Amino acid sequence: MTPNIAAAKAALAHLDIEEKETNIRASSRDFFWYSPVLKARLDHVVADFVVRPRTEAEVIEVLKACYAHNVPVTTRGAGTGNYAQAMPLEGGCVMHLRHMTAVKEIHPGRVIVEPGCLLKDLDAATKEHSNQELRMVSSTWSTATIGGFIAGGSGGVGSCTWGTLRDLGNIIRLRVVTMEEEPRILEFHGKDLERVSHAYGTNGIITEIEMPLAPAYDWVELFVTTDDFMDAARFADQLANEDGILIKLVSVFEAPIAHDYFQRVKPHVEPGSNVIALMVAPHSMDGFLTFLDQHPGAALIYRSDDHNWDRTPGAIFEYGWNHTTLRALKVDPSITYLQVRYAYPDHLDLIEKMQKQFSPELLQHLEVLREEGKVMFAGLTLVKFTSEERLEEIMKLHEDAGAMIFNPHRYTLEEGGRQIVDDRQLKFKQEADPKGLLNPGKMLSWDTPDFDFKSIYSHPRIQAAE
Repeated sequence: MTPNIAAAKAALAHLDIEEKETNIRASSRDFFWYSPVLKARLDHVVADFVVRPRTEAEVIEVLKACYAHNVPVTTRGAGTGNYAQAMPLEGGCVMHLRHMTAVKEIHPGRVIVEPGCLLKDLDAATKEHSNQELRMVSSTWSTATIGGFIAGGSGGVGSCTWGTLRDLGNIIRLRVVTMEEEPRILEFHGKDLERVSHAYGTNGIITEIEMPLAPAYDWVELFVTTDDFMDAARFADQLANEDGILIKLVSVFEAPIAHDYFQRVKPHVEPGSNVIALMVAPHSMDGFLTFLDQHPGAALIYRSDDHNWDRTPGAIFEYGWNHTTLRALKVDPSITYLQVRYAYPDHLDLIEKMQKQFSPELLQHLEVLREEGKVMFAGLTLVKFTSEERLEEIMKLHEDAGAMIFNPHRYTLEEGGRQIVDDRQLKFKQEADPKGLLNPGKMLSWDTPDFDFKSIYSHPRIQAAE
């Protein structure tokens, strides 16, 4: 198939189309540069044009015109993803959903919203309406869209209580448009959500989302320090298992992360301070302080509702999840990161083993989450990058020890996940995108069904650029 870019643009000329080359390039990029591996391979990637539909009907127009003229379509939200999810590997059209921001309905326990709505704006709307908020959000809450979170995210702030997006009940419904000669509008509930959630827009365009809500609180934000790293990890694990204490965030940072990379925290910690960042519901503070008293090695150094800091640290959740990597990169551009799953019940033993084996080349950054009701940890480990070969060796050593790696240095669905083919998503792509025009190059099982996961997959356009 040969794309006819000019014909597609002409057919869509009545819509909001971006003409400036600098803006087209900006809309073709996400935070892929967190990874030096991806930065070296993807820095040249750019779309041919950007279109910004305002309604589902206009989304259908874009998909129909691009299908007719064989033009690839990559969907974009705010571009805060870290794995090149929103980068158009084959050029073509970037469909930016920035105008589709309507919060359509708010009910007890649920909200219906368009995909381009920012997480912060969605929370503001549900709080004003009925003092509710999203169960979980990304640390990029102020800039990320709900559609991008569903299509490219996996969990975040709130996962210590509610689990991850893939857990049953954490997405209620998705409305999706297919890319065919005559696009269809389909709705997914329950088990069928697995076909389209966290699929990078490779097999359909999400135009409406129904999400569960929880009561909103003026969360008390805290920093706690310990002298010993494993004391911090155990503190976090035990706190998350106190079911009577309502929490929204538990992040653990090995020394000297807080001292070296958290500029507003640095005056209040020592280089050897291991730091725990927390969000606790106000009505749970008495229970938390009692819990803290039971851990004499832990010291409370900051609480947002009662402190003597000259300058507040800002939102606590913007120190955790992938914001930790971002803060480290601002100080040391050689830093990159891993994504590690430390599964129950061996999570603490595995963490201690990896910390002893790799520190200080690797600095542990842990996020508490639940999986099937069990407390465990996600590791977003900071790595002092030296070479791709060493990075691969480090990941293999983790896997050999029993710690699963979700590789953030890969841009395909399968390589960055569990390194298996998801037949549900592949089969739906075969139905919904018969020409393979949706976000091409991101689904290995479509492009290279017999790929063995032993070496990095290189899309032909990337190979040509190297």
